[in-house]
Amino acid sequence: MHGPEPVYLVGPTAVGKTATALAVADRVSLEIVSADSMHVYRGLDILSAKASPDERARVPHHLIDVLDVTEPFSAAEFKRLADAAIADIRGRGKRPLVVGGTGLYIKALADGIFDGPEASKEIRSRLLAEAEAVGAENLHARLAELDPKAAARIAHNDLRRIVRALEVHETTGRPISEQQTEWQQPKPCLMLGLGMPRAALYRRIDERVEAMFDAGAAEEVECLVQAGIERSPTAMQAIGVAEIIGVLRGERTLDEAKRLIKRNTRRYAKHQLTWFRKDSRIQWYDATGDTTAVAPLARAIQEHIESAKSR
Repeated sequence: MHGPEPVYLVGPTAVGKTATALAVADRVSLEIVSADSMHVYRGLDILSAKASPDERARVPHHLIDVLDVTEPFSAAEFKRLADAAIADIRGRGKRPLVVGGTGLYIKALADGIFDGPEASKEIRSRLLAEAEAVGAENLHARLAELDPKAAARIAHNDLRRIVRALEVHETTGRPISEQQTEWQQPKPCLMLGLGMPRAALYRRIDERVEAMFDAGAAEEVECLVQAGIERSPTAMQAIGVAEIIGVLRGERTLDEAKRLIKRNTRRYAKHQLTWFRKDSRIQWYDATGDTTAVAPLARAIQEHIESAKSR
C-alpha cells in the first residue's frame, strides 16, 4: 500500500464538518471517506445532511450511497469498506481524509474492532421482542443498572447497541464496558476535531432541522417508508425517521415532530462530544465561524504530510 495514512476530522452533528472538509480538501487535495453511519444509505439524504451531488463532484467522496435502506450496517462492515476505500486512495498516491461523527466507526477504523462473544439469536430475538413491547428506553434503563459505563456511551434510542450490550452481559456475565477496556490501545494518527460553544451548536441544530423540513424531509421519509426502511434495524436509527413516520401515521403533529427531532439531535450531539472528548489524540479547532477552522486545519494536515515524507 502506498501513499499517506488517513487523517481524521471529527465532531458533533451540525458543527460544519462537511463544509469544512470540502474547503480543506480544496486546499490540500484530499479525497473524503465518510464515517457517518447514515451516509451509506441511498435516499437518506436530507435527514443525514449528506454532501450534495455537486459537492461530491467537487471533491471525491467514498462510502456514500452504497446500501439500500433495508440493509443492516455495522462498525465491522464500515471498517471493511473504509479500509478498501483508503487502500484505493493511497494506491493512487492520493490522500484520504476520514470525516464523520460516528465515534464507534472512527474508533474501529483507527484502532481496530472489539469482537466480543458470538451473537445469540435466541437472546437477541427475546430482547428485540421486549423492546417492541416496552420500548428501547426501558432496555436502556436496565443496561444502566447492569453496566452504567456502557449505558452512558449508548444513546437511549440506539436499540442495536443496547441489545448487543445486554446480550454480551447475559452471555458472558461481564459488562461489555469492562471487556472493551481490553480493546486495542489508541494508535498514533492525526485526529482533528471541530467544536463550538454548546449554545451556538444547539442553535445550529435547531436551524438545520427547520431547513431540513423546508428541503423536503417529510417527503423523503415518505419515500423511505415505501422503500422499506421500517424493516431496517440500522437505518431506522436515523434521527427524524421515526419522528416523521409518526406524523405520516397521524400520531403526532409536524410541530411536535420538529420539537422531538431538535431534542433528539441535541442529545445525540452531547453523546458525540462525550465520546470524542475522551480521545486525547484529537486536536480541537473552533468552528464557530463557518471558515475559521479551514486555514489552521489545512496547515496542520500539510505539516503532517511533509513530516511523513521526511521520515
